[in-house]
Amino acid sequence: MASTDSTTVAKDGSDLAGLEAGLDALETRQTGRTPFRQTFTEKILPPVIAVALVLAVWQALVSFKVVDDPTKLPAPSDVWDVVHTAWLQGELLGYIWTSVSRGLLGFCFALLIGTPLGLLVARVKFVRAAIGPILSGLQSLPSVAWVPPAVIWLGLNNSMMYAVILLGAVPSIANGLVSGVDQVPPLFLRAGRTLGATGLKGTWHIVLPAALPGYVAGLKQGWAFSWRSLMAAEIIASFPDLGVGLGQLLENGRNASDMAMVFEAIFLILIVGIAIDLLIFSPLERWVLRSRGLLVKS
Repeated sequence: MASTDSTTVAKDGSDLAGLEAGLDALETRQTGRTPFRQTFTEKILPPVIAVALVLAVWQALVSFKVVDDPTKLPAPSDVWDVVHTAWLQGELLGYIWTSVSRGLLGFCFALLIGTPLGLLVARVKFVRAAIGPILSGLQSLPSVAWVPPAVIWLGLNNSMMYAVILLGAVPSIANGLVSGVDQVPPLFLRAGRTLGATGLKGTWHIVLPAALPGYVAGLKQGWAFSWRSLMAAEIIASFPDLGVGLGQLLENGRNASDMAMVFEAIFLILIVGIAIDLLIFSPLERWVLRSRGLLVKS
């Protein structure tokens, strides 16, 4: 009987040791550098292949005269010629900078307004009941709807552009933070109060860190709305004193019936949106996930 009990204890001990080893393996972070071949195969090659396929199909539509009207679908080489000419003339970076500077500055203003507004809505029941549905409605309202009243109120100037960006981005940022706060476990709040983290101190040290995943998602969506709002404002509110941004470039191509210029503007708008996401929001999102053990650094 004693031998049976000792065997059982030994077996349980080995099972527990195996479980601990498995948990340690899950928590262990690989700090070695990822081989370039793996990075190239998993991250670089797939989008390159996708872009190549799109260009191949596009060129096939032109070469085999599926669309034989160049005013409707120019060849990829024609679009490249327009981009190259704008680069040689020193205009390409100007188009991009005009829009990017407006978009980022407007997004920063939206961040300064949307963050405290989101905390207020999330933490005060009366404020949530009063303006929570309004924020949700504003988030679903197309940004282009704000351009005509903004032009009437503020005129054709940069203030009008920033107003449209704010009206498009603030609701997304605020709602993202509200969603993040709603997902904070009540245990965190009780533990914070026990440790003396109440009021603004509890908001800064407990609520905001715990709500970061939802907040970051709201920031990404807020930037998307900022960029869309700006493009809508630049397309509709054309004025020489505002400079030529990417939206104005798109509208100039439409007015001139120059599809190569139209495609140039579309591609630049797309590239800027992807670049901002890759350079700012994707690293921020990875940092948040990694800090919570949800993404192992490889």
